[in-house]
Amino acid sequence: MTVLRPYRSDDRDAVYEVCLRTGASGEDASGMLRDPDLLGHVYAGPYVTLEPELAFVVVDADGVGGYILGAADTVAFEERVEREWWPDLRRRYPTWRTGGDVTFDDVLVARMHSPRATSAALVDDYPSHLHIDLLPRLQGQGWGRRLVDTLVARLRSAGSSGVHLGVAAENTRAHDFYRRVGFTEVARDERSVTFAMRL
Repeated sequence: MTVLRPYRSDDRDAVYEVCLRTGASGEDASGMLRDPDLLGHVYAGPYVTLEPELAFVVVDADGVGGYILGAADTVAFEERVEREWWPDLRRRYPTWRTGGDVTFDDVLVARMHSPRATSAALVDDYPSHLHIDLLPRLQGQGWGRRLVDTLVARLRSAGSSGVHLGVAAENTRAHDFYRRVGFTEVARDERSVTFAMRL
């Protein structure tokens, strides 16, 4: 039986695995990284560590196959990540290449050292944000919508007025999904598209 339930601390490795296996615009990024934990460190670890009450997973007979992770107050979350999450990782990953043969590992380590702050204009209207990933075996069965509905209900009950997310520009399947579950495109550049929903 497949179930949606709150995240538990012993789900952490499985969440990192899902993050890795969906980390190339929804496709498996395993072959792109020397260190398979880097994607999880950047895109999953801060959430399950600092706001685990806003993390939910979908579990089937093969284990965790998808998740949604959120932050209720993006500005406060980014400040907390800067204080409590990045310092240890920066010590563990002190260097990266910026020229020549730059790898995906280098890009992710650089992001740890120089994370981008979310624009004030975006968080004024949509203060919360989320990340969602599902392995192919759970796609097309309604679990993505259920994950979004679950987190949206939690954010709404916490008083949030809106939620946003970013997705790679080339990941058009994900764009279609976000539109279907109620998000609207609010910004776009050559690399990414920002979707948002008022709560």
